[in-house]
Amino acid sequence: MGAPARPAVPWERARATASLARRGRRVGLYLLLIGGGLIYTAPFLWMLSTSLKEPAMAIQIPPVWFPRPLVWGNYLRAWTILPFFDFTKNSIVYVVASLVGELLSCSLAAYGFSRLAFHGRTFWFAVVLATMMLPSQVTLIPQFILFKNLGWLDTLLPLIVPTYFGNAFYIFLLRQFFLTLPTELDDAAKIDGASPLDVYWRIILPLAKPALATVAIFSFVFRWNDFFGPLIYLSTPEQMTIAVGLQLFRGQWGTDFSLLMAASTVAVLPIIVLFFFAQKTFVQGIALTGVKG
Repeated sequence: MGAPARPAVPWERARATASLARRGRRVGLYLLLIGGGLIYTAPFLWMLSTSLKEPAMAIQIPPVWFPRPLVWGNYLRAWTILPFFDFTKNSIVYVVASLVGELLSCSLAAYGFSRLAFHGRTFWFAVVLATMMLPSQVTLIPQFILFKNLGWLDTLLPLIVPTYFGNAFYIFLLRQFFLTLPTELDDAAKIDGASPLDVYWRIILPLAKPALATVAIFSFVFRWNDFFGPLIYLSTPEQMTIAVGLQLFRGQWGTDFSLLMAASTVAVLPIIVLFFFAQKTFVQGIALTGVKG
């Protein structure tokens, strides 16, 4: 006969109970995260589902999540029924030009506020941050009049040119990152005869790739989704961006939601692709910008 089972020691029972409790909490946390993920992805899934429906099925109550048949032709119709190619081209030009302008202007300003010693540096940096508290509606009318007098209405210039004059939030992010870089790098470069611009271009910018990538992601998402600016300054369909062009799918007497959702799916794809490929860089840049004040 085998030896009788050894009774469990109290501390072993406590450890087993604690391990079971940890597993239960972990399972509960995973279920909570999965439920939250489903809730947040439901609008996107509904948009994708509606983009493949027939017009009558798109407004059916209760909604049909798995349409039969799948109408893939909605994407071709959405692309051709309106100048969607022009919308896409204008959005790309707007995003790329604004991205270059904000990276250059904001990194230069942040470099000056973080690495150069000049009288009133702290005061002027506070003034830059104070502009963040100024609502955009306050400057809307003066800017509109200015761009009207310059003859820039119904062009992308009123949207692109201001980005070359900096953004207070991006300047703050980059300045915080630049402060984490040792000043000994600047001193060594100056001993070798480098000018402040050489230090900025050859040393600071290559070391600031995570912060620059973070600013680039912020700028891309904002400019691609920007609705208010293009709505104010653009009037003809050939000059509109995607964010504004989508509203043209809404008619006076009704809306073809299948076409609207197909166009919206195409419009949101760049943001999704950017998120999957740049989320690690984005998180890293955000974490590093707050290391030093």
